[in-house]
Amino acid sequence: MKEIALRAAREGGRVLLQKFGTTLRIERKSAVDLVTDADREAEETIVGVIRHTFPRHAILAEEADYGEKEGHYRWIIDPLDGTTNYAHAFPWFAVSIALEVEGEVVLGVVYNPAHQELFYAERGKGAFLNDVQIRVSSIGTLEESLVVTGFPYDRKHSDANNYDHFVNFQQAAQACRRVGSAALDLAYTAAGRFDGYWEMKLNPWDLAAGKLLVEEAGGRVTDFAGAPCDIFGDEILASNGLIHGPMQDLLARGRRPSSI
Repeated sequence: MKEIALRAAREGGRVLLQKFGTTLRIERKSAVDLVTDADREAEETIVGVIRHTFPRHAILAEEADYGEKEGHYRWIIDPLDGTTNYAHAFPWFAVSIALEVEGEVVLGVVYNPAHQELFYAERGKGAFLNDVQIRVSSIGTLEESLVVTGFPYDRKHSDANNYDHFVNFQQAAQACRRVGSAALDLAYTAAGRFDGYWEMKLNPWDLAAGKLLVEEAGGRVTDFAGAPCDIFGDEILASNGLIHGPMQDLLARGRRPSSI
């Protein structure tokens, strides 16, 4: 299953690179949520690779309905995380593929095709980047940390928009980034390049694979209050574990989706 996931990610990434920087057909799901023909073609390619070997597995994907969405085995697929970046020819985007077995994510792959970075993790077997094992950072204080986040699609009309948290972290951390791909934010946290990450109002395909990467790299993943993170929930906080408490304390000062 890992080899099929890796192959599917590479094939999906190949489609994205072929279309990158070309004239795309772009549609709007909302004022700030885009979908391109590259999203759809990459997703069809990824699903085709998986279905060729596992025709009866359930598929939960961002762009299309592939029939059964529930099952003993379920693949959770985001063919292009970072669509706005991609549509503007900004080379920061990823393919994200996760596999659930009886409701537990046991395999996760995040592929950054523009930089040829293939992250993957299996439950209980560690996390890897291009076949080299990775670990979260050892930074012990928020003041020394580089943290990363993103903003929800409804940020223009919702009070739970992450602006307050972003300002708080800009003041408390060494630096705070917003790059535009949740899957890569989590993968880079797993690799120790970011020390912590938080975001709200994501979809399961945005974070299922990345969450496992962080956990298998020795990090911690919860909601803002420290409860277990549900990939179908509204909040995710991921860190190297050492700065998790201070990040929770800071997040307690801002708005949460559940409080609006």
